[in-house]
Formats: sequence, structure tokens, C-alpha cells
Amino acid sequence: MKNTPRWARWIVPLALLLVWLGIGGTLGPYAGKLGEVATNDQAAFLPRSAESTQVLEARKVFEKEQSVPAIVVWSGSAAGAAMSSEQQQAATRAVGGLVGEPGIAGTPSPGLVSDDGRAVQAVVPLAPDLGEELPAVLEEVRQAAERVPGTSVQIAGPAASQADLSDAFSGIDGLLVGVALGAVLLILLLVYRSVLLPLVIIVSAVFALGLACAMVYALADRGAVRVDGQVQGILSILVIGAATDYALLLAARFREELARRGDRTEAALAAVRRSAGAITASAATVALGLLALLASDLTNNRALGPVGAIGIVCSVLAALTFLPAVLALLGRAAYWPAMPRADDAEGEGHGVWRRIAGLIDRSPRRVWVSTALLLVVLAGFSPALSSKGVPLDEIFVNDAPSVAAQQTLARHFPGGSGNPAVIIADAGRADEVRAAAERTDGVAAVLPATEGGRPGAGAPLVVEGRVRLDATLEAAADSDAAKETVQRLREGVHAVPGADALVGGYTAQQFDTQQTSARDRAVIVPVVLGIILVILIALLRSLLVPVLLVATVGLNFLATLGVSALVFEHVLGFSGTDASVPLYGFVFLVALGVDYNIFLMSRVREESLALGTRQGVLRGLVTTGGVITSAGVVLAATFAALMVIPLAFLVQIAFIVAFGVLLDTLVVRSLLVPALVIDIGPRAWWPSALARSDPGTPPRAPLQV
Repeated sequence: MKNTPRWARWIVPLALLLVWLGIGGTLGPYAGKLGEVATNDQAAFLPRSAESTQVLEARKVFEKEQSVPAIVVWSGSAAGAAMSSEQQQAATRAVGGLVGEPGIAGTPSPGLVSDDGRAVQAVVPLAPDLGEELPAVLEEVRQAAERVPGTSVQIAGPAASQADLSDAFSGIDGLLVGVALGAVLLILLLVYRSVLLPLVIIVSAVFALGLACAMVYALADRGAVRVDGQVQGILSILVIGAATDYALLLAARFREELARRGDRTEAALAAVRRSAGAITASAATVALGLLALLASDLTNNRALGPVGAIGIVCSVLAALTFLPAVLALLGRAAYWPAMPRADDAEGEGHGVWRRIAGLIDRSPRRVWVSTALLLVVLAGFSPALSSKGVPLDEIFVNDAPSVAAQQTLARHFPGGSGNPAVIIADAGRADEVRAAAERTDGVAAVLPATEGGRPGAGAPLVVEGRVRLDATLEAAADSDAAKETVQRLREGVHAVPGADALVGGYTAQQFDTQQTSARDRAVIVPVVLGIILVILIALLRSLLVPVLLVATVGLNFLATLGVSALVFEHVLGFSGTDASVPLYGFVFLVALGVDYNIFLMSRVREESLALGTRQGVLRGLVTTGGVITSAGVVLAATFAALMVIPLAFLVQIAFIVAFGVLLDTLVVRSLLVPALVIDIGPRAWWPSALARSDPGTPPRAPLQV
């Protein structure tokens, strides 16, 4: 390189910079356009093979027009006030006047008075493809309903929930990304005390996000992948966090090489050469771990797999091409005013990490035993984390209108009103199926779908030899009691000979999702662990160290679940988590947790080849301690940004990953792993040659950092 003409050494960095500027300028806007191909229709993310999903498809033939119900609830303006017959009639007229209006898919049901006489409900069918027009149509329904004097009006049902979900995700393109990037920029400015480097890293992450969103947009627009608000938000956070982590590792190595070599181009090439293995191995663990979600039977899990993997690949591309090109062009100026010093080449770390290394060196066994015991104690609380699903009133962190309306509905009507269990059965066995359903403990009423497509007392509508029955449950549709009723209901109607009965509906969907999530965990967790183990074995050329690393990140995950169980119940007030939260938490936390161990142990192995295992561990810890800790703090901050979206699912994922990453970075990677490897000694590299020919220094030799 030294004999290469000066102009030639600028061509490749400039070419790479121009390519990425073109990518950013052309594809960057797709980060804000992904919502155009996203869907927040929760029915699209049910288990593919579940009975409730089969019912969802079978029930469509009983609806003359596809619709999404909005349930209007009137209650007396005064507490406990009874509804008069005039108010009931006025309610029927109010919603009846909506027929033919834009967005109304059929004839609303007449007003139904509750048994306690203090509320009236009516169902207004809305067109299923309203999209951004849904809030306006619901407002029109509300204005019509408010014509009933002496009442207060609320709107519940799937249409209202869908509108609240869309409102919750409305800030996902701008607010979420802005908060995440702002947090990253602030942390980098405080840690590195540099002006240009944080901006370069942020631009690298933004370019990676634009490229990833453009690729996902193209696939989603062609129906190759599904994207909802949750997947969209996680993609943004994942790319920003991963791209920043990889950039920090490469920038730290560039700083070392620049101090050692002096030439910016040589330093950039050396930094890429020496960090590419750790970065690509780290990215492979996350990408392949996410792709393991393709084994899930839940469509949104399957969607996150390829979408997340695309994001990781784009993050690696930006870190290994755009960033080195910019650093080669800027040289020392990238770190101004904290310019690289000569002692950076000698691996001099921050005094804190030298003291930590000295502590571990003096008592490695005491350190790893005490930290392992702490994690075991925290892991002991993990069984207390309930993943049976989140009640309707906890789905949104703030007070969503649809939740308040559903609570009003539940106070005056049977708990399952508005969300009945739907039974599809052979028409010739309709009477027997209805009788079996009515005998089921926990079922309040059973009515067939009639000619108008609405449940009623008339003759059942027969389509293709099948009938539909709606069973209203006594318990709230999102309760454990309702799920138990659905299980009994299925047993009862399945037992009717020749009926070929299926039971679906909201409660059945929640139950099937819960069961499928348990199945997914049993399948995907071993696959992810196997993938990570194979990658670690290939990277570290050892069997024992990879097994230990997988065991430590697994223990860290269980400890995080234990802390989460306490925080969710006693601090945040959640009664449980969504059924998918433990699996998402596992995939992100274990795959990302291994990242930091890969960054550490790849450097430890490099140093151990020259210095021996003990000195290699200590030197690796000191030289990587600052950058890995910074990367962990940045990743935790980016995932914590998910809390700006007021949904329990994302808040729970954000806490699990953010806390788990900090626990892994500050305890597992900093104390447990180095102490454990030092205590085991060269045997940790078994069966590689390093275990037999370790150029170790005497146990009491001074710390060579």
C-alpha cells in the first residue's frame, strides 16, 4: 500500500462513499414509506393451522358483505340511570340512518337493551378495507349515535380496536426512529467526546435502515412477506442498534490501527480485516436466529424472521463498507478532538477496565461463582412470568377508547358480548350442535346466523351445507375462564357425530395463539441454540468455550425473565405478557447477547495465541471493555425507545431486551465469562491446538496491558 499512488488510494473509499450516498438519497425515504404496505389486521397473524383460523375462513361465506363490526354502546348520562324505550328506539333510528353512507358495509343491528336496563348496544358493520379512512368513519358513527338524548356513547369491537392500534403505530415512522437516533447520538457524544465520529456512525445506521426498508417494502408490496406495526418498529430498532454496534467495534479497531500504523488507508484495511470475522459471526448469529422463526406457526413470527435478517445484513454491509471508507478519508479527524494517541496501539484501556481485569486475575473463581449465583437467584423468579396473553384492558399502555368501551359493554352485558365464540357445523346436525353448545358450562346463549347474516331467532342460514352458530360466553372474552369455556365447548361440539364442528372467534384465537406459542418455543429455542453453538465453534475453533458461552447467555436470559416478572407485576402493573413475548425475548437477547461474547472472545483468542490464555483474557477484556460496554448501552437505549409506542407487547419486549443486554454486558461478559475462562485455563480451548501449546505466562506474572 505504501508504494500505491496517492490518487489510487482515494478511489475505492470515494467510490464506496458515492455508492452509499446514492443509496441513502434514493432509498432513504422508504424508511418512512414502509407503513404503506403494513397491515395491523390482527386476524392476518393467527396460527396457520389452528382451528380458529379455519373458522375465520369458513365464516366468510355467511356474510353477504365482508365487514368489520363496530359495537356502539349507549349508557345513561347519570350513573345507574335506566334506559327508556324511547332511548332504545332512538338508538335504533340513529344507527339505521347510517345505511348507505361511505364506509358502512350493511344494515346495523337494532338496539338491544341490557338485562339490567342501563345500556343499549348495536352493531354497525364497516367496510374491511377502510385503511386511513377508518377513524373518520368511526367519528361519523359516533356523531350519529350521539343523537340519542340523555346518553353517553362509546364504540367497542374489532373496528374500534383496529383504529386504536393504527393510532398507536402512527408515530412509528418518525417518533420511534427519532427517539432511537437521538439516544444513540447523545450516548456516543458523551462516551467518545468526538464531534464527527458519532455523526458518521448515525449516518451509517440511517443508510442501513433506508436500504433495509426499501428491500422489505419491495417484498411486502409483492406479498412475499407480511409487515405489521410491531415488525416495522422492531426492524427500525434492530437495524439502528446492530449497525451502531458493528460500527463501534470497527471504529475502535481503526483507532488502534491508526495509532499503530499512521497511514489512514492501511489502518482502515487492517481494521476491516481484523474485525470482519467477529462482526460477520455476530451478525450471522442474529440473522440465523431470526430466520429460525420461520419454523413458527404464527404468521407474524414468520414475518419477523426474514425482515429482521434483511435488516442485519444491511447493517453489516454499512459497517464494513461505508464506515471504513469514511474513516479512511477522514483519518484522525474522525475522532477530533479526542485524537488517537500512541498508547492506543498498545491496547491501553480505561483505568476502570484495568482494575476489573486485576480483580478477576486475583480471584477468578470467587468472581465467576458469585456472579453465577446472582444470576441463578434472579432466574429463580422466571417461572412467575405468565405468558398466557394480555387482557384487552392491558393491550394499550394508555387509556384507549376501545378498551374503555369494552369495559362498559362487559359491565352491562354478558362478558363475551361483542366477541362470541363462532361455531361452524354441518347443517344436518345443527340442532344437536346447538344443544351441545347450550349445555356447555360458561355459555350464556347460542343463536344461529340467519338470512340477514346476523345472529337471531329465525331459521339458520345454510350455505354449502354448513351453518354458523354464535355462542356468547358468560366470562370476558379475554379471560382465562373464557378460554376454559372454549375448550369445553370444543369438546362438546366435536363429540356430535357427523357434525364436523369447528369453534373459532376471538377467545379461541387467543387460546390457539397461546398453544401455538408454547409449541414454537419448544421447537425454535433448541434450533437457535444449535445455530449459535455451531457459529461459535467455527469462530473460536473450540468446543468447550462455545458451550460455556451458550450456557452463560441462557442463564442471563432466565435471570432477565425473573427480573421482568417482578417489574411487570409490581412496577408496571401487567398481569402477564403476550404469548409471543418470551420467544421474541429469547431470540433477541440470546442472539444479541452472544454478540458481545463474540466480540470479547474473538479478541481473547487472538491475544491468547501470542500471550497465553490468562494474559489473552485480561488483555482482551481491557482492550474491548470500553467499546463493548458502549455498544451494549447503545443497544439497550435503542430497544428502550420502543416504549414510546403505547402497546404492552412492545413495552415488554423493550424492557426484556434492554435490561438483558445491560445485564449481559456489565455482568456476564465483563465478569462471569473472563473469570470462568481464566479459572479453567488453556483447557477452555479444547480440543484446539491452543489448549495443548498455550504460550502461557507464569500465574503471578504482571498484567500485560
